Order: sequence, then C-alpha cells, then structure tokens
Amino acid sequence: MQPAQRPIYALGLRLLAMVAISVMLLLVKLTGEHGIWLPETLFWRQLLPGLALSGWLAARGEVGRLKTDRPLIHARRALIGGLGMFLTLGVVQILPLAEATVLGFTAPIFAVLLAVVLLGEKIGAWRWTAVLLGLAGIVIIAGPDRAHLPLIGLATGIGAAFMVALISIQLRDLGRTEKPVSIVFWFSAFCTPPMALFMLWTGLPHHDLAGWAMLCGIGATGLAAQLLMTAALRYGTVASVIVMDYSQFGWATLWGWLVFAHVPPAQTWIGAPAIIAAGLIIAWREHVRGSGAGPRAPSA
Repeated sequence: MQPAQRPIYALGLRLLAMVAISVMLLLVKLTGEHGIWLPETLFWRQLLPGLALSGWLAARGEVGRLKTDRPLIHARRALIGGLGMFLTLGVVQILPLAEATVLGFTAPIFAVLLAVVLLGEKIGAWRWTAVLLGLAGIVIIAGPDRAHLPLIGLATGIGAAFMVALISIQLRDLGRTEKPVSIVFWFSAFCTPPMALFMLWTGLPHHDLAGWAMLCGIGATGLAAQLLMTAALRYGTVASVIVMDYSQFGWATLWGWLVFAHVPPAQTWIGAPAIIAAGLIIAWREHVRGSGAGPRAPSA
C-alpha cells in the first residue's frame, strides 16, 4: 500500500539528508588524506550501518521489519548502488568538495535522458532546455584548466551522477512496498560481503584514534542519510524533494573553505547556477506533469 504523501515533511527529511551527506563526504575526503584507502572506507561505510540497524531492531524485538518479498530487487539495487557509492565517494578524493558536489547535481539531467532512452518518453522544450543548460554548466565548470578539474575527476563525477539517477528510480520503486530500514539493511547486507574481499588487499590496521573516529563518523552519517533519503521518497515524489539537494552545494563550499581553505574559482560560481537551474526546471516540469496542472505530452 502506497503511504500517504506528506510533501513538507518529505522536504524536511531530504534537507536533513543533505546535511548528513555533506558531513559524510567531508569525512571521506579526510580519510583519503589520512591514508585510508577508498575500498576500506566503503567496507566500513556499509558494515557499520548494517550492524547498527540489525542490533537496534533486535533490541526492540522488531527484526521482522526486515522481511522482504523482493530480494532480487534489493540485490539489483545493491549492485547499482555499490558502484554509485564507489564513484560518489571516490570523486571527493579527486576534486574539491564544491566541484564534486556540483557535478552530482547533473543527476536529474541523466534521469531525463534515461527516460528517453529506456522508457521511450517524449521530452518537450522545457526539459530539453534544462538538459542543454545543465550540459553548458558542466562545460563552464570544466573550463580549459585541467589542473583545476582533471579529466578523471570530471568523468568520475559525471558517472556518479548517472548512477544516482538510476538509484533514485529504484528507491522510489522499493519505497512503495518496503520500509526505509529494510531498504537500508538489505543494501548493506548485499554490499558488505563483496567489499570484504577487497579488505584482503587494501585493509590496514588503524591504531590511530582519528582514523577510527572518521570511519565511524562515515558509517553514522551514511546511515542517517540513507534513512532520511529513503523516508523522503516514501512521503514525497522525486520531483518534489530533489530541490533540497541543492543546499548541499552551500555545505560543501563551507566545509571546503573551513577545512581545506578552498574557495571555488569563478568558473564554478558561473557554471553551478546553470546546473542548479537545469535541475530545478526538470523538477518543476515533473511536478506540473504529475499534478495534471499542465500538458502531459510532448510539450511538457
């Protein structure tokens, strides 16, 4: 049964999720500078939330909430989500936080393109304009200076945004029948075992308290973000809550300035509004089409 829509509540949940994500990405960047390899960070990022959730439910006698009739869908979500998480966390170790975050905002653009390619959906002038505007923003941010935005970082950021577009569609589908705790738990359960194999080559002992504190912080903020984002998509549509995602740019810029003394260059400040505007146009058109307040067809 589809839960009742609570749009304002969903917006608040999504906003809190963005705060949690921004802190998690800050910690991921710090672990990279601390000498902790990304595969190990990913392992603890998944193991700790899974243990925390299962322990909390066991203590409350509510393990039954993890029951699912869609294990294969959870496995597929874990496969795509695991790759998306590798790219999303990896890009912040390559690029400054602000630039890595802005590239993530291209996810709605890829969602539109996926709708055309996979679903055969007809896209009208507004959304095509948004796609072109977003692509222009990427070109502006990339600029001619490869030292500012190396090609591998640009490719990783765009790849991460593409995977996020796929993941959002899957989460919306799972949210129709599954509880947020179930979605988060099964994601960790399916992702952790294969990630444990990488620990044979990349796992290092962390005798240093700061390293363990950062890894635990990544697990805690990652768990909070997953629960909040999943719950937001349970009570609101992707088109209605995605506007909150752009607040993450402010947090990323703040952390980059406070922790790394990085101020984004002019090209980022010019390109970022173009990408954000593209996402907002897409969200607005999806909302209009979904509410029946405007044409539903090729003119959308």
